[in-house]
Amino acid sequence: MKVTPEMLGWSEELAQAMAALGQPTWYPARIIRETKINFTVIARGKGDHEVVMSGKLWHEAATDADLPTVGDWVAVDPGEGEDLPVIRALLPRRNRFSRKAPGRSCAEQVIGANVDMVLVVTDAENDYNLNRIERYLTLIRRCGAKPVVLINKIDTAAPEAVQRAVNEVSALGVEVYPIAACRRQGYPKFLRRVPKGLTITIVGSSGVGKSTLVNSLLRDNWLETGEVNSVTGRGRHTTVARELVVLPGGGVLIDNPGMREIQMWTDAATLRAQFTDLETLAGQCRFADCSHRRDAGCAIRAALESGELSPERYEHFLNLDAEIAELERRAEKRRMTVERVTKRKKHHDYRNREDREEHHSAPGPRRRKHR
Repeated sequence: MKVTPEMLGWSEELAQAMAALGQPTWYPARIIRETKINFTVIARGKGDHEVVMSGKLWHEAATDADLPTVGDWVAVDPGEGEDLPVIRALLPRRNRFSRKAPGRSCAEQVIGANVDMVLVVTDAENDYNLNRIERYLTLIRRCGAKPVVLINKIDTAAPEAVQRAVNEVSALGVEVYPIAACRRQGYPKFLRRVPKGLTITIVGSSGVGKSTLVNSLLRDNWLETGEVNSVTGRGRHTTVARELVVLPGGGVLIDNPGMREIQMWTDAATLRAQFTDLETLAGQCRFADCSHRRDAGCAIRAALESGELSPERYEHFLNLDAEIAELERRAEKRRMTVERVTKRKKHHDYRNREDREEHHSAPGPRRRKHR
C-alpha cells in the first residue's frame, strides 16, 4: 500500500510550520517508532527509515514530554554520506495524550502525539474497573481527543455483566460499544474502515484483547497474541513497544503496551470538570459546608439513596479533594526539584566562571632570576 502524507494526517498548518523553518533540504516525517537510541519515521518518497535526534533539540527540551515521540511530526535533515538523517525540529503538536510516569516519579509520560481518538479497551468481567475507565476519560478529554470505550470479549462474558458494564460506562457520557474483536463483531462504522488521516490510539490493561483488535483492524496477524493467564488475568503475549501503523482504510493507529497503572497527569480544574453535575447538586445541600456523608439535608446523599447516583461514583466524588491535594503535592515537589537543579547548575556555572576569571587574572609564577 502506497502511503501518502494525507493518510498520515499532514495538514496545511504543518506545511506552513515546515516552510517557516526556511530549510529547503529538510523534509517532514512522522515518527512511527522509538527506541532508547534512535527513531523510525515515515516520509513521502522515503518509506520508513531510521533517524537520530540532534543534540540541540535534546538540550532545548524543558522536560522529557517536550521531546519527539510516536505520532509527532518532525523536520528531518537528510545529512550527507552514510550518516543517519537527523531530526532538527519538532513541528507543532495539536495535542499530546499523557499520563503520570509509572512509579514514584512525578514526571509526565507522553503516550502519543497528535491523536484524534482514543479507544479504551476493557472487558465486562476480569478487567472491568469503572474508576480506571474514569481516569482514562479524564486524561483523554484533557488532551482534546475523542474517547470511545470498547467492552471486548462479549462472546465469552455473561450477558448480564456486559449489560451492566455498558450501562455504567454510558452514564459517564461516552460512546461505548460491546464487541468481540476475535470475530470483528459489534464494530461501529468508523472502526470497520478507519477514515484516511484519522489518528487513533488504543489503551487498556494487558490481556483485554488489544492485539487481537489491532490485528482485526489491520486484517492481518501483525501482532503476536496469546491466551490470558487464568491466575493473573494478564495476557501472555502482548505489545511491548509503542508503534504507529497505517491501516487499510488510510487511518493511522498508535498501539500501546498494556498499562498496569494509569495515574493522573492533569490539573484540579480538569478533575472537577468530571463532576460538574455533582457540584451543581452540592449547591442544593441544606448547609454550605456539607461533607456529603452524614449531614442532614444533603442533596448528594439523597441522590445516592434514590439510586440516581451510583455508589462507585459517589465514592470517587468524595475522594476528589484528596486526589487533587495529591496532584498538587506532586506538582509542587516537581517544581521544587526543578528549581533546586536549576539553582545548582547556575551556581556551578557561576563558580566555574569565577574560577576561570581568577585563573586568568592571577600573576604568573615567580621565576627565579639567574645571574
